[in-house]
Amino acid sequence: MSVRRVLVISLGNPGEYRNTYHSAGHIVLEALQRQIGREQPSFAAQRIGKQSALASIGSRYSLMQSPAVMNVSGPWVAKAYKEHLSERGLAPAELGVVLVHDDLEEELGVIKIRDWKRSHRGHNGIKSVNGALRADPAGQWARISVGIGRPDGRDKSGVSDFVLSRVPKNARNVLEGSGSRGVLDALMELDAKWRDD
Repeated sequence: MSVRRVLVISLGNPGEYRNTYHSAGHIVLEALQRQIGREQPSFAAQRIGKQSALASIGSRYSLMQSPAVMNVSGPWVAKAYKEHLSERGLAPAELGVVLVHDDLEEELGVIKIRDWKRSHRGHNGIKSVNGALRADPAGQWARISVGIGRPDGRDKSGVSDFVLSRVPKNARNVLEGSGSRGVLDALMELDAKWRDD
């Protein structure tokens, strides 16, 4: 059974922390919608997983931004996944799932495809998703990481201050430009692989 739809969910933070490095996933997902082209609708607020979330539901790709705080995003992601299967009458094998998240270990704007089961490397958002959502082995699952660089200090408070700091214009331009193009390339690579499987 081949993948009929691809659900792409970005992790980040809401409210005052929306424009921070920790929300790099949201930033590139918004730009990705524009990269895909006219067939991908603009983001709009929709009721998903019993919360208001920004989503762009196209004929092939469903792009959703998790409205939950990063560290507890798992329950919402699990609800959104189950809801998407049910509302569209899909079997798990017919849905590809991609989680888009920030990555401290890569330079700003560097995009990597990661295996779903790969270590979370201390990323609390991924840890939360792994705790709430058991990946159905019949489905296709992957993560796309978005490099945000890393502060010089490796201590916990320094890292926390960095990921929750505002993204300056030049860094945002990198994420929206080469970052979103990299995410599009990664998504196309996954999609082609999943169509062939």
